[in-house]
Amino acid sequence: MNANNYEGYRTGEDTPLIGLAKLMRMAYSGIDLAPLGAQLIGRAGADPDTASANTMMDLSIVLQFRGERGLALSAQAQALQIQQIYSPPTASRRVAIRLLAIMAPGDLMANTPLEFLLEDSDVALDILYLGQGLPLPHSLPDHDVLFIAIAESDQNLPLLAEIESAIKSWPRPVLNRPDRIALMSRNAACALLKAVPGVVMPDTVRVGRRILEQISRMELAITSILEDGNFPVVVRPVDSHAGQGLDKINSPAAMADYLLRMPDSEFYVACFVDYRSKDGQFRKYRVVLIEGQPYICHLAISEHWMIHYLNAGMADSAEKRAEEAYFMADFDSSFARRHAETLRVIGERAGLDYLGIDCGETAAGKLLIFEIDSCMIVHAIDPVDVFPYKQPQMRKVFDAFRRMLGHAKQRGVA
Repeated sequence: MNANNYEGYRTGEDTPLIGLAKLMRMAYSGIDLAPLGAQLIGRAGADPDTASANTMMDLSIVLQFRGERGLALSAQAQALQIQQIYSPPTASRRVAIRLLAIMAPGDLMANTPLEFLLEDSDVALDILYLGQGLPLPHSLPDHDVLFIAIAESDQNLPLLAEIESAIKSWPRPVLNRPDRIALMSRNAACALLKAVPGVVMPDTVRVGRRILEQISRMELAITSILEDGNFPVVVRPVDSHAGQGLDKINSPAAMADYLLRMPDSEFYVACFVDYRSKDGQFRKYRVVLIEGQPYICHLAISEHWMIHYLNAGMADSAEKRAEEAYFMADFDSSFARRHAETLRVIGERAGLDYLGIDCGETAAGKLLIFEIDSCMIVHAIDPVDVFPYKQPQMRKVFDAFRRMLGHAKQRGVA
């Protein structure tokens, strides 16, 4: 990789990119994306040899929203054969910062979704896709700051190592270094954080399918892989996200049933921690650290231990929304202050400029860390009439992200 050839490259596509943020906003607002998908397919099919890369990239996103992951990745691969650099419409006024983000091919969880953080800003975003068969181009967009937006995964570890080597002499400031992103796997993050004062993070081990099969047949005890506990445990396939394949296993027989449903070869296993509040509800917080400072992005409340904001029924419960609104308003003076030292150490050990944390609180008031990651989805596309309190809070997050970019740009010209 050679990082020193800058010729002010901009894509010459005639068809502008719609982009992830606008497409997801359409989907969240209830617009049926099927007609748009058909239109994009028709546009690409009219001249498939010279199909617009932007058209294929937008089609890939629409297909993912419709649950057609295989077709979506195929469309993305076709787009990337045409070009590697894309310019989503983020800047809505005079451009003050030019941001180049390096991403990897994959689904919506494969990279930091920067478009949500930069929507209607004064930051012009160019996305460069790198990976197998996608080398660093000789000509790159001129930029003030480079952001590594690739998620940690087995597939991406070699790419992260290659990028780490390349950016040692990068002529612009770099945010979210690849060698730190590589430490975001569930077992590595556990080793990184479990000894942090104020943190509860059960041992997370990575094991092969054969070991779990032996446990399911009671040929091995669960304590042979987990020194800190017994059933129940939580199990998920390696490199899975958003609760895919995640389950709570209460016995060897339940493990056998789980393996019948899951064909994967490797899994993460950890002891289950019951983090219910006194009212019997589970609460999960999504916090981001930006330059080490914590910002709340959402509070999800559910009767079920496996919480995602979309399945927590927040839109259906005025009571839950009222609690979230109060929590956001009070975050700086309560939660953030109460856990200030713990969050500071987490940020220090992670070593990332921008970091997401999904966590709960134990009965003893400690932070129960579910995951730390540089690629969590953070957005402000929930309906304003239902969630009016989110807009000012997310504006704080976006302004902090913008300040981080400004600080990086200043370092580059100092």
